Amino acid sequence: MLGPRLLAALCGALLCASGLFAASVRAATAGDFCDSSQCLNGGTCLLGQDGIPFSCLCPEGFTGIICNETEKGPCFPNPCHNDAECLVLDELKRGDTFIQYVCKCPHGYAGYHCETVCSMPLGMETGAIADSQISASSLQLGFMGLQRWGPELARLRRTGLVNAWTASNYDRTPWIQVNLLRKMGVTGVVTQGASRTGISEYVKTFKVAYSVNGKNFQFIQGDSGDKVFIANLDNNGLKTNLFDFPLEVQYVRLVPTICHRSCTLRFELLGCELNAGTPVGWLSSTPPPNSPKGLMEWNRPGCAGPLGLKDNTIPDKQITASSTYKTWGLNSFSWYPFYARLDKQGKFNAWTAEKNSASEWLQIDLGSEKQVTGIITQGARDFGHIQYVAAYRLAYSNNGVDWTEYSDPGTSEGKIFPGNLDNNSHKKNMFETPFQARYVRILPVAWHNRITLRVELLGC
Repeated sequence: MLGPRLLAALCGALLCASGLFAASVRAATAGDFCDSSQCLNGGTCLLGQDGIPFSCLCPEGFTGIICNETEKGPCFPNPCHNDAECLVLDELKRGDTFIQYVCKCPHGYAGYHCETVCSMPLGMETGAIADSQISASSLQLGFMGLQRWGPELARLRRTGLVNAWTASNYDRTPWIQVNLLRKMGVTGVVTQGASRTGISEYVKTFKVAYSVNGKNFQFIQGDSGDKVFIANLDNNGLKTNLFDFPLEVQYVRLVPTICHRSCTLRFELLGCELNAGTPVGWLSSTPPPNSPKGLMEWNRPGCAGPLGLKDNTIPDKQITASSTYKTWGLNSFSWYPFYARLDKQGKFNAWTAEKNSASEWLQIDLGSEKQVTGIITQGARDFGHIQYVAAYRLAYSNNGVDWTEYSDPGTSEGKIFPGNLDNNSHKKNMFETPFQARYVRILPVAWHNRITLRVELLGC
């Protein structure tokens, strides 16, 4: 037969587990409390009723007969990845989503469970961000006006005599801005100074403003207002600042606040493509404390990674073309389709078509059906001659026979993508509507000198 203590504990546990305990206990008065040493983990012992000697009122985080079990809430075990912090949402903050928690991602990660790496260079250094996308409040003209330290020069690790942006000495509120052309995930920035006429110049502190429309900007906030980021200590070292929360924005503006000599800057933005996952917005009507508008949260892992051209995961035999150009007609000087790998080096380092014709094409067999979300293209040189594809269409297929030409939603005509402007810079195009396919064809429509391509496909 059960002893009175165990019987009371069992009954109390059943009442606690069912959520009825609070309603079953009488209002506490002197004498209603009993020896709390009978309850573990700081539980409070209350005298029972109807023949039950006592029951345990457990503190938050514990449950069980005598408060001897750990309570299993939505954050136990932690569902967040990459050492992210799990935050339980109040009932009133859940809205209609019925989500019980959010993950506070560490620097460089995003996604509903912080599963997406989001700290890749966005294209300042490589040239994927074009000169026309970079603007500034002012610029410096040096050496009798012959040296133009314009915003388009503010690229990380840029070399040369004039290799950075410098604000005018008369500009009291300088800024430099990047238009990403579409909403992207932005998680940080890398800054660098430069040397002008042999003298070190750099930004010591700065703020970051952002916008989705290029008109209404707001600053990243800190504990007591606009957050001030610590930048460089010299003209050449790199300083990385990662944001507390990832941003979903199109425009990013760096605003120097303290500069050494002049406000001179080279930089790179860090982040990732938004269609690397499905945006789900706020998980509650009230965002977590100190979080900016535009916080990104995604509900599936990233889908904008390289699909295997640059790293040779896709074998040579799966890269084919309509034709191959041979310099001077020599087989040993052939520009084969399997040379069309992004950033390939060497004397013959790209695919070149035999003729400059809109009937030429380059085809990639991914080996199996993949989700394709974007493409990066690049030109090349042939014995000093700059060659590249300036515009192209895309087609895709699952069997290599029946092809669908890519078009924007709501249109029937094939989309013409902007290509390269030189032989070496990267040009990235992300697809508004990603597609599922095994085969992808690039169809050049405009080119400089000869149809020449190096390429990487993006997706998962």
